Amino acid sequence: MKLATHCVTKPWGREDVPARFGALPGSRVGEVWFDHPSQPLPLLVKWLFTSERLSIQVHPDDRQARVRGLSAGKEECWIVVDAEPGAVLGIGTREALEPDALRSAAQSGAIEGLMDWKPVSPGDYYFIPAGTVHAIGAGVTLVEVQQNADVTYRLYDYGRPRELHLDDGVAVSQAEPYADPRCGRLGQRSDHDALLSCRHFALWSIQAGEVDRWKDTGAPRWIIPLSGNIIANDDSAGQGDCLYLEGAAALQLSEDFFGLVAIAYG
Repeated sequence: MKLATHCVTKPWGREDVPARFGALPGSRVGEVWFDHPSQPLPLLVKWLFTSERLSIQVHPDDRQARVRGLSAGKEECWIVVDAEPGAVLGIGTREALEPDALRSAAQSGAIEGLMDWKPVSPGDYYFIPAGTVHAIGAGVTLVEVQQNADVTYRLYDYGRPRELHLDDGVAVSQAEPYADPRCGRLGQRSDHDALLSCRHFALWSIQAGEVDRWKDTGAPRWIIPLSGNIIANDDSAGQGDCLYLEGAAALQLSEDFFGLVAIAYG
């Protein structure tokens, strides 16, 4: 089935989000979510469109979230679809920071200069483990695949009048240089290798000619078109859509199709 599209306006969003995502003219859309109409799913797929830097933030892991009365933490991955010249992602800090130093830097704004701002281009992807201090820069369009949990602790927000969460954020942060190997560029791995895998989900790329292995994996799967079109049973989808498949499905991909497949664990 094709998941329902939900546009979310954000102060850092954009007014040029294509109509195929369901954006209303003149609305400042920052996120497009894909939801099941009748049940929560273990993963949430989003597109993000930025005109300004997002807050510097962090997510707890499952254990830390449950201690705080929440159902789950959040791990996520980012796949860059488009990036303006000079666009960056902030992932980790340039040096390790003790909790008191992280708090002080967040309060003074010095954290902005301590982030590791990585230049990005289309095709880059990064896995963001829980505890990683991170931020998305301006001029980026990306797909985010994440645990379906609404838990974000803001450490710094460039003076915007929004709530910060310094106590919880500092407590769950691992403020240090990013060293996770689950990053790279689309096309660097063989067709049958996952781009990345964690305890909650795995992610692959898919293109025309690779359809057979995704007709029935024995597990629910999300198919996220980046270009071209796909037909799954009676549903047709292109960029701006997300398919959710359970069980066997008849799949047809256009010759120019390229996209992502996510499978949840547990």
